Formats: sequence, structure tokens, C-alpha cells
Amino acid sequence: MHARSLLASLLLLPSIVLAAENWPQFRGPSGDGHSDSTGLPVKFGEGDHVKWKTPIHGKAWSSPVVWGAHVWLTTANEAGTELSVVTVDKESGKIVRDEILFRVAAPQFCHKFNSYASPTPAIEEGRIYVTFGSPGTACLDTKTGQKIWERTDFVCNHYRGAGSSPILWENLLIMNFDGSDHQFIVALDKKTGKTVWETKRSVDYQDLDKDGTVKNEGDYRKGFATPHVYLEKGQPILLSSGAKAHYAYDPRTGKEIWRIDELESHSAATRPVVGHGLVYIPAGFGKAGLLAIKLGGTGALPPESVVWRAKKAVPNKPSVTLLGDVLYAVNDGGIASALDAKTGDIIWSERLGGNFSASPVLAEGRLYVGNEEGKFYVFEAGRAFKVLAENQFPDGFMASPAISGKALYLRSKTSLYRVE
Repeated sequence: MHARSLLASLLLLPSIVLAAENWPQFRGPSGDGHSDSTGLPVKFGEGDHVKWKTPIHGKAWSSPVVWGAHVWLTTANEAGTELSVVTVDKESGKIVRDEILFRVAAPQFCHKFNSYASPTPAIEEGRIYVTFGSPGTACLDTKTGQKIWERTDFVCNHYRGAGSSPILWENLLIMNFDGSDHQFIVALDKKTGKTVWETKRSVDYQDLDKDGTVKNEGDYRKGFATPHVYLEKGQPILLSSGAKAHYAYDPRTGKEIWRIDELESHSAATRPVVGHGLVYIPAGFGKAGLLAIKLGGTGALPPESVVWRAKKAVPNKPSVTLLGDVLYAVNDGGIASALDAKTGDIIWSERLGGNFSASPVLAEGRLYVGNEEGKFYVFEAGRAFKVLAENQFPDGFMASPAISGKALYLRSKTSLYRVE
């Protein structure tokens, strides 16, 4: 190998190792469910390829994040009066720290299907950023567990409970707040917690009866989605789904770049995926389906900006995964599909079984996803449907998997597993 090529390869090694070892946010290092890890198990289950299993108290659907030697999770008691963070040693499964971050005297209503700790944290070297929505957001020192800053002043009635996870971009912590009373997106200085910008959603939807009267002020304003930043011709664009519209903003200023309304659905709940000049977004609950929206527009986008729309067996809660020219989806009712990413044509659509809320992750050409009944599927990411394993656990999965090294970190309704 030429000396210059060797040097370039060596310089790339630290980032490759970090990408494989750390799982810093909802849907992993790149926010799209992809992992660089190799050597992951395919067949496993309760008592099979489980290095350790650690019970986690409370009821929480947030996914684990991994940094260095530790796995971090949020949790809450079922009443929502105690909101906690738990730190687990990655090698032993021992709980290193378990602390209540916020005590809430009068919690908002949370639908029984949701939890009071559903947003997934974001983590980086030395700091973890944890939010429970309106009740509280905090930045913690990962070595000591001490709060560096906190915010408890955001007013938002989450209506059915919070669900949007925070993301980090440059010096900002960015969060969606789409409730029945207020709908906005906010960026905080990650070092201080101070607001850098806050942008109100440009359209306020209401639930209306046929005669035009307000029926309620909940679902058509409520969103659960996680934002995402991508580069368009070298410029960062922040994608963020509200209840009945999907938006693009300048992440530096919060200025709206474009918006597309989707009136046949509500309460978008996924993280968008970008590829082929398109953004792929499951539009939420209702009739809209899975949208492929052409990127690069400005202002209120016309309907033809939706390049294609899939309506059969599309997910409401699980995010989609893109690999090459194929988009993979597992819907809430347990149907897995592969679609042509450019046209939306169905390549295959087959039933896995069970009910799904978790989003799949992708590694070594395989998709990993667990259902709410405790079955964890591994299937091939290819143009032919092939289930590689159906792995059984005693508890169901609401949280999405995390990957670090050769191990899967799986959070069931009651426990955290290291599987390898």
C-alpha cells in the first residue's frame, strides 16, 4: 500500500471504531438505524447468547444509548411523578447509577400505551442530554452523573405523553414540542441550556366536526416525531414533522425553509430518512401512508412535491430504513415490506407477526427488530424476503435496539439485555 494511502486509512480508524462502539442517539450514529458493527448474533433469546440481563424499574419506552463503557436509559414510575436516569456498566450489566432527575407533583395525562419516559437521550463525550418533554430536560456529566444544567420552563400539553427524542447538531440540542396547546421546535445551547432559537409551527390545526366546530384540540396538533439534520449541497437542513405537516428549517436560525401539509393523517411519530434527493416520512395515523417528498423546495410545497406515496402496510410508529435503492419498513401490525426507494413500488410484503412500535436497526445486511409480544426478528435486507431467525423473550419490546461492538443492547418492557 502507498504510504499516503496507509496514512489516510489509519486516520480513518478512530472514527470507524467510534461508529461501531458508540450508539449516541435514537436510531444510532447517523440517525437512520445503520450500524458499522460486524459479528452480531443472529439466533438468540432468553438464556441464549445473553451475556447479561438487568431488570430496569419503572415503565419506559425510551431506547438505550451507549458511550464508552456505559449504557444509559431513562425511566419513570407509572404515575409519572419520578423521572429517572439509569447508568449500566456495559461489560457486567451492573447498575452504576440510578437517580431521580425530576419529581413531578401533578403529571400530565399519559395514554396507557405510552410512557412518561419515551424520548431517547442523546449522548456525546462527557455529557448526556435527557428529556421527558415539558416536565424537564437536563444535561448531565457522564462521569459524575451531576446536572450541568436543566430546563423545566417549556409549556406544552403533550396530550397523550411525550415521544420526540432530542438530537445534537454542532453546538445545539434540538427538540420538537408538538402538544395540544403549543407546537414549536427549539434549539438550546448544549453547553448552557439557554435558548438559541424557538420557532412556532406555521400552521395550527384543530380537530373539527363536519359542521366546522372544534371537536377537541388534541390529535391534530399532537406529534411524536424526532427531527433530523442532513446536508443539501453542503448546507444543513433540519427536517421536523409536526402533527399534520412536515417542515424544513435552517438549523442555525430556526427559519422555516419549506412546509408540506398532509391533511389525511396526524401525529407523525418517526425519524425521517433521506436518500436519492427524497425524504421518506411515514405521515402518521390516518390515510396518508408513507411519503417520499422531493427535497430542495421552498415555501408551501405543492402536492406534486410528493414523488410517490405508499398506502399499504406502512408504519405509523416504527421508522423506515434505507439501504441502496430499497426502503424497508415494518408496520405496526407486523407486516414487513421492501419498496423501491425511487418509485415506491412494492418489491415484497410479508407478515412477521405480532405488533410493532420499535424501529428496526441494520447491520451486516440484516435487519433486527422486536415486537410488543417478545419475539425478536432478524431478516435479510434484500430483494427477496428471508427471515433468518425468530428469537423469543418473555417480555415485549417497545424500545428500538442499540448496537455496540459485537453486541446488541435490547430493552424489553422490564429488562435490559446484552446479546452477543
